[in-house]
This record gives sequence, C-alpha cells and structure tokens, in this order.
Amino acid sequence: MSEIASQRPSRIVVDLDAIGHNLQAIRARVGVPVMGIVKANAYGHGLVPVARHLQAQGVDQLGVAFVEEGIALRRAGITTPILVLGGIFGPQVAQFLEHDLEITVSSLDKLRQVEATAEAMGRKASIHLKIDTGMERVGVHSYSAGPFIEAAAASCWCTLKGIYSHLACADDPGSPMTGLQLERFFEGCAHFERIGAPMPLRHLANSGGVLHFPDTWLDIVRPGIVLYGVLPDPASQATIAMRPALSLVSRVVFFKVVNAGNPVSYGATWQPAVDTRIVTVPVGYGDGYPRALSSRGQVLLHGQTHPLVGRVCMDQFMVDIGPQGSAYNEDEVVLIGRQGDAGISTEALAKRAGTIPYEILTGLNERIPREYIGGTDSR
Repeated sequence: MSEIASQRPSRIVVDLDAIGHNLQAIRARVGVPVMGIVKANAYGHGLVPVARHLQAQGVDQLGVAFVEEGIALRRAGITTPILVLGGIFGPQVAQFLEHDLEITVSSLDKLRQVEATAEAMGRKASIHLKIDTGMERVGVHSYSAGPFIEAAAASCWCTLKGIYSHLACADDPGSPMTGLQLERFFEGCAHFERIGAPMPLRHLANSGGVLHFPDTWLDIVRPGIVLYGVLPDPASQATIAMRPALSLVSRVVFFKVVNAGNPVSYGATWQPAVDTRIVTVPVGYGDGYPRALSSRGQVLLHGQTHPLVGRVCMDQFMVDIGPQGSAYNEDEVVLIGRQGDAGISTEALAKRAGTIPYEILTGLNERIPREYIGGTDSR
C-alpha cells in the first residue's frame, strides 16, 4: 500500500483468520476437497492476499473467472492448482499452458482449439468439461454430451481432470431446480460408464449447494461467497458457522448544523423537518458504495445506527445524527461490520440497496485501501 493510499481515512479491513475459519467449517460440513473461489478480486477481499492465505491453509484448489486472474496468482507465487471457470478464446489457450492453469472446455469446438494449441506447444492441457444442466450460459447440454465426452476422454493432448456444471437456484433450499440439475448432471456423467472411460473429478456445489444440498457435494465443492462469511441470498440458511471477513470503515470529515427545510446533496431530494446535525463521510459510488443507498443506507457512529440522507455522491455521503447528536472530525464510521454491540452486515446492506451481497462485495474497488489482519502468511 502506498504512503498516499494509506493516509485515506476510508479502508477495507479483511480478517484472514475469518476466511480460514470458514474454510475449516466448510471442510467439516462436506467432508470432500474444497476449491476456494477467488474470482472478482476474491469477492472484493483481495485476490493475491486471500489466495496466499488459502494456500497456506491447504486449500485443495483455487477457482478464478479469467485467465488474467490465474496469471496474476502464478506471478505472485501461488502453486495450488487453479481452474479458470470462464469461457476461453482460442488465442488465450497458450497462456493457460504457459502458466499451468486448468481450462474449462465448454464445447467440442473449444476442445479442438485446446488440442491444437497443446500439440503445437508440445505440452498437455489439463481440462474440465462444462455441462449445461439449466443455466443456459455456457457448456454442452447434458442430453447431447456423449460425443463431447467421448472426444475429450480419447484426446491425446488433453488430460481430463474434471467435469462440472453450475447450479442456478441452490441459494434457495426450497427450489426444485437443484434436484433437476443434479439428475441432468448424472445423465451427462453416465457417458463415461457407457464408453468404459474413468470418471474424472465431478463438481457441482457452489455456496448454495454447500449450505443446502449434500447430494451435490460429489468429489469437490466450489464455495464462493460463504468462504467470506456471507450468505448468498435471503432464503439461504446458515448451516455452517460463518464469520464475516470484511469490514468497511471510514471517518467523519465534516460536521455541520443544517436548518429545517434546507436540502442535502444533489437533486435536493431530502431535507430535515427540524434543525439537525449532519456529518460527511468520504466514501461514495466512485468507491463502489451503491448510489441506490441514497436516503436508504445506514452507518454506525459511536455504536449507534444513523441514517444516510440525500443522494450518495461520487466521493462522499451525508449522515443525519439527529438534533442532539455529537461527533468530531476523525470519529470512526462503520459502513459494513461491527462497532460495539451493533453491526451492519453485507446482507443487510444489500437488502437496503435492492441488490445481492455479491454485488456489494465485488463492487468495492481498488480505490479503497485494504488492510489485512490475522493469518501468518506473507502478503
């Protein structure tokens, strides 16, 4: 962290020990290996520091979305197996092989592209086959996967390490979709037995699967948001004891008395009914704090909850601390996390913003410095 960045009064605090705790809780629940998903800057927690900590904790595999994320981890010294979950373009294949990254192959055409590059480079590619069981995003449909699987199993230049699909509705334990997807996935996997080929590593369970659907755990699980101590959906059940790993904190940078009827912030959308005291907090939508929280968000100051008023600006927002409220410049303000006995969770913030916890976490960008506590690995 640069000297200039470290002076900013706003920061994200990431508790690596909480992530380690969550990893162990997931392991204890599922009893199979764990692929820790660290895509999207480790859900806003910091790609390299989190991956280093997970590696130190002995995570079995890591998952990222793009080849660039995998390369960044390799350049940072991460040696744990890494699967790139996203789709690929033919010209990228050489980068996968150069950096020992496992490739998601989602069609017969992609398989041929990988084979051609591997043969040209004289080195085998490690691949996972993507089966579409209901997302309609990428992957071969389970009912037509036979030729795809047969070609992959017979490939001379690809080592078939895994086969997987993605669950669309597992965040909701009451959804029947997961059972249907599991049936379709098994339908696809049955082709291995038909052709007498060995079954590769099967993986299906995301965070919702880990929480709610033991039948989806199979050979390895892929937890994402629960690894960071956050539930994926209001319908989700906390079947493991999670510890939130991320806090977002700032400080008061201005205090003023606003007279009754004087509007606050852009658009003059809010005004106090009585004289009140307003403080300014130097965080805004330019940092990834949602503008949707305008006059809907809350913060903690001196262990008490206070409402955000007026529109969230690019770099700041204002908070009403009431006619008798007291605050001083540099007083700590908590946007996500705990202060005293009170707390604001990512889930609660997402609900107020009308979005999902994933968007809150991944939206927090690099303009906010990150501070790491706990853990024993070098960052």
